[in-house]
Amino acid sequence: MADPTSVIGAIGGQRTMRGIPHRVSCRALGVSESWFYKHRSRRPTGREVRRQQLAEAVKEVFTQSGGTYGSPKIWITLMRQGWRVSVNTIAKLMAELGLVARRSADAGG
Repeated sequence: MADPTSVIGAIGGQRTMRGIPHRVSCRALGVSESWFYKHRSRRPTGREVRRQQLAEAVKEVFTQSGGTYGSPKIWITLMRQGWRVSVNTIAKLMAELGLVARRSADAGG
């Protein structure tokens, strides 16, 4: 399952923006209504907060690189900033965020 916060946001957003009942959105996303109602009012866990902060840091480094940095360079940059995270976690997070590095114009190939 994706990040619970994003699932809850998607379900709530469908109701707000398109008038789709929570029941229908829950069924489409494969979660129970009881799960949705239980989790929508709870505070995010420390892990979820850290994951969101990491996602923001990854997006920032990716944007600053002009979209040319892949997971290894982003990982190195974040390690220098004090993050303790694996390169595989960065790669997975980039895939979830749809961030794909492109070759810079001056790169050969």
